[in-house]
Amino acid sequence: MKNITQTDLKRVLLTLLRMAIGWHFFYEGVVKLFAEKWSAYSFLANTSGFLSGFYHWLSSSQVMMKAIDILNIYGLIIIGLGLFIGLLIRFSAIAGALLLTLYYFAYPPFGPSLFGLGEGHLYIVDKLFIEATALIFLAFTKEAGFGIDLLWLRLKILKKWGTVSKDHSADLDIKSRREALKNLFTIPALGLMGWGAFNNSKRYDVDVMTGATIQVKSTALAELKGDLPKGKIGKHQISRLVAGGNLIGGWAHSRDLIYVSSLFKAYNTEKKVYETLMLAESAGIDTINIGFVSNPLMAKYKKATGSKIKVISQVAPNMKSGDIFEQINGAMDNGADILQIQGNWCDWLVRDRKTEIIEKMMSRIREHGLTVGLAAHSVESLIRCEELGIIPDYYMKTMHHDNYWSAHPRENRVMFEVDGKTNLDHNKWHDNCFCLFPERTVDFVTRTKVPVMGFKVLAAGAIEPEDGFRWAFENGADFVCVGMFDFQIVNNVNVTMDILKNLPNRKREWFG
Repeated sequence: MKNITQTDLKRVLLTLLRMAIGWHFFYEGVVKLFAEKWSAYSFLANTSGFLSGFYHWLSSSQVMMKAIDILNIYGLIIIGLGLFIGLLIRFSAIAGALLLTLYYFAYPPFGPSLFGLGEGHLYIVDKLFIEATALIFLAFTKEAGFGIDLLWLRLKILKKWGTVSKDHSADLDIKSRREALKNLFTIPALGLMGWGAFNNSKRYDVDVMTGATIQVKSTALAELKGDLPKGKIGKHQISRLVAGGNLIGGWAHSRDLIYVSSLFKAYNTEKKVYETLMLAESAGIDTINIGFVSNPLMAKYKKATGSKIKVISQVAPNMKSGDIFEQINGAMDNGADILQIQGNWCDWLVRDRKTEIIEKMMSRIREHGLTVGLAAHSVESLIRCEELGIIPDYYMKTMHHDNYWSAHPRENRVMFEVDGKTNLDHNKWHDNCFCLFPERTVDFVTRTKVPVMGFKVLAAGAIEPEDGFRWAFENGADFVCVGMFDFQIVNNVNVTMDILKNLPNRKREWFG
């Protein structure tokens, strides 16, 4: 009796393992089947591992891609079904392991960093590796759990027994019925899980977070007017329009509208962030500027989709712990391409006469061969750093005019007040103006000899893109950084292209 119990327990555990992996395959396949215009093209075309040439070759032909997409979708479904209900288990397990191996080597986790790649993306041993190993085990173990295969084997054995004595026939019949029920329970289990997944998708939409599942809006992309121009900062060629990270991170300069940040976060779910980033890249925006805390999200997005978007990570010193390089190290671990000293921290360090921290941080970034930017809201911060010989590879400066309703009077503006205490007095700063002295900013930008990226060019939604983009570019910005919702991206790209084709009032030469 003890041996039977152990055997059944082993079968149950192996069955649950097999069903879990089978469901993963089956669900991924069904989602791709019903996803509009799904294709593995972007996954294959963006690979960068040591076998990238092979994957790029696979994506080079439309005919081959159609075959690959069909094999991907129905391969996942068939393998998943086989594993879940226990049909042709060895074949399904081997086929599944081979498919996972192809996925694994498309983006092999062999990078220089052991940390910071996000959940499921570890060094060498990631989720694909673990799942493939489990399938290899299932393929070669004698015991594969309950399922159709075991039921079929039992029936074959019963047929070989032939006739049995009357004393044992009733007992044998009961046993055979019990075995049948055990081995067939995977079928109603599949039905229940399928029903639950269907209801869930009706309520919440598709919830598989992979780049192969998320699709971009081709109708919006059809409205693009051309290719977005590029410039250069440091060693990086980047689009003149750079995506801002505020909306993705959920930060909103919203004056006194207290619900706006929560609204941003509710709208920009992880799925919506993926859609927005993929749409931006398809529209020609190849760079994003993010707050430090968004680094894991961007690392996860790039890993899941094979994206080559360049990430500019803002970094700040940890004054509490005294480790001024903590965020620099963290951003590099997450694969950031460019590091930029955060604007409000540049202002505060200059204000508090601690510019040596800025200099040390910039030196550390350059020691690692990375391009370094210096951001500020107050132009006085950049002027002071320039006087001290602290020159970055590029500046990032708030650049907008103040001809909009919520801008407070110039005579009431105070140096370094941005990101400071908000006032209840309507004539003083209240999260409403970010380029306090536009003319002084323009004077500095005009004479500097390194690229300049303008940000807050729309004064956090107070200025129309046609107006804000033109003002920034005409007054010397080489790039503009703008936070965008998905429905704003194509229009902003078109506006940028139109403006860059016609800039008669720009006096500063282009840097970068």
